[in-house]
Amino acid sequence: MKEKILKCGVISWIILITIWGVGSLGYDEYFLPSPVETITGVRELILNGTLWIDIAASISRVLRGWLLAVVLGVPLGLLVGNFKLVRFIIEPILSFFRFVPAIALTTLFLMWFGVGDESKIALIFYASFFPVFVNTISGVVSTDHSYIEAASCMGADRIRVFFTVIVPSAVSHIYTGIRLGLGSSFVCVVAAEMLVGSDGLGYLINSSKLYYKTGWAFAGILTLAVFGFAADRIVQFIGQKKLAHFGVK
Repeated sequence: MKEKILKCGVISWIILITIWGVGSLGYDEYFLPSPVETITGVRELILNGTLWIDIAASISRVLRGWLLAVVLGVPLGLLVGNFKLVRFIIEPILSFFRFVPAIALTTLFLMWFGVGDESKIALIFYASFFPVFVNTISGVVSTDHSYIEAASCMGADRIRVFFTVIVPSAVSHIYTGIRLGLGSSFVCVVAAEMLVGSDGLGYLINSSKLYYKTGWAFAGILTLAVFGFAADRIVQFIGQKKLAHFGVK
């Protein structure tokens, strides 16, 4: 019973909230709002309708950018990982752009895609694509060659080997890349909305300073954390239920 309580994280949250509450006693709500003041901020944002609009805007951008990264990153990663010549050509370019943070491209994306959702989705896609793409390539490359040779000896052609041996072997890596890409998309959406946005949780956090409402900023941060945590848990649950036979845990 004790182990289950510890595992579910209840005690960890109690400790964290207690430290937060005690720490906030030495400061006013403009510098460090207490948990109660933060909940009051959440209530204010819910009542005026702002929070729901910002949540919908941010989640919509995250899903579109992340799903686009998955749809393009997985097939491209499988193809690049499966063909050595293509991989040797792509890897230097990949290694170069992989270390360019999405936030550094904000100005360029604004010029190319405008100030609407397109630029934000493009930034989220860029941030999410590389974890998906790189992990998919890694999954293909790490396939046990003895399985490939065994399938070939049994008469399987290259296409059949690809779909029956290589792809199933890479599923665990692909799944990890998808989860990492989801995390990157939540990080990037805040940065994008802070720099260029008129709605979304990032905009809410950034604009709260104009109204001296630090509690609103905390409300936006906590809301983002809750939705990010929930999204990751949903993906994890689906993976454990549907992909367990591929080694996903």
